Amino acid sequence: MSERRNKILIIINTDWFFLLHRIQIVNSFKREEIEIVVAAKDTGRSDEIKKLGFEFVNIDFNRKGVNLFAEINVLIQIFKLYKKYKPTVVYQVTIKPIIYGLLVAKFFKVKAINTICGLGYVFSNENKIFLRRVVVVLYRIAFNNLDSYIFFENKDDLASFIKLNIINSKNNYSVVNGVGVDLKKFKSKKEVRLNSKEKIQVILPSRMLWDKGVREFVKAAIALKSKYKDKVFFKLYGMIDKGNRECIPKEYLSSIEMEGYLEWFDFEEDMISVYEETDIVVLPSYREGLPTVLAEACAMGLPIITTDAVGCRECVDEGINGFKVPVKSVKELKEKIEVLILSETKRLEFGRQSRIKAEKEFDQEIITKEYKKVFDKMYNQNIRGL
Repeated sequence: MSERRNKILIIINTDWFFLLHRIQIVNSFKREEIEIVVAAKDTGRSDEIKKLGFEFVNIDFNRKGVNLFAEINVLIQIFKLYKKYKPTVVYQVTIKPIIYGLLVAKFFKVKAINTICGLGYVFSNENKIFLRRVVVVLYRIAFNNLDSYIFFENKDDLASFIKLNIINSKNNYSVVNGVGVDLKKFKSKKEVRLNSKEKIQVILPSRMLWDKGVREFVKAAIALKSKYKDKVFFKLYGMIDKGNRECIPKEYLSSIEMEGYLEWFDFEEDMISVYEETDIVVLPSYREGLPTVLAEACAMGLPIITTDAVGCRECVDEGINGFKVPVKSVKELKEKIEVLILSETKRLEFGRQSRIKAEKEFDQEIITKEYKKVFDKMYNQNIRGL
């Protein structure tokens, strides 16, 4: 086979995002004759990607803001990648890789698969009107490339793209529920802790970003302290993402800690063990694609409290497997947490319903097959066209 047939290019914002959320999908693209190249910002985990058998290329993506010269430099880097590797198909995830990648893909006439995993800070922050308009225009230009496929992770983002005239009936797209969960791996080993003397574990598993609702979670915990200091343990699990403009300073996380009641535990590799000891999962996020942590919580048979926000609402059937509260509402968040603290029966029933929901909607095997089907079609079309 020619060099062109052997290259599949993956463009994504960071190395850790690839490792956490895209491995299963990209593995489904593997063929004996294919070499897969991952291009992302190297934050220190590129060696892990190389050990998995992928070639890695660093791209200087800046997720904190927009600097014209820096963005032009990134566009040039992507152009050079396409020129060097001559990929048969590219897979692009997150805003900048998609916009810049599609502009270059059209120039090189390369088929592209793209995942819109949330519309990001620009759309969740009401003060970013001008920047949002710029992004919308760039999206329109990028998705004028009809030789591509778009995966959305929720119906609301798809509806927004249609309403904003970014895509139309000529585009190829579908909605999948995030990246899914390995239901054989993520499965609760405990039914319930009846009459347990242990504290009820309430966790927020997420990167430590303001728009994940960390502040609201902390305030709700503080508001409940006088009643439940000896009965409940509020835990924050997640890394400090210094590359994100919504990054929460370590000083804040240290300042809010109350030993045995409210603590931050940084990034945890073994989240299954954490979920096994958890009673309630909370994610008061402002906007998401489809949060993997909530899909995992469902698979682990746990009750969920989240916001009625884009992406989050897909993970909860109100009053069935959890509760949805308004974005930034500490009062309602506190009230719903208290409802579940006081009712072990409700926690158990919500947890059972979460597992049922995961089996119906978040099966990783089903979602991965959708990606593989699109990839196979694009790959085979290009091979026949060579």
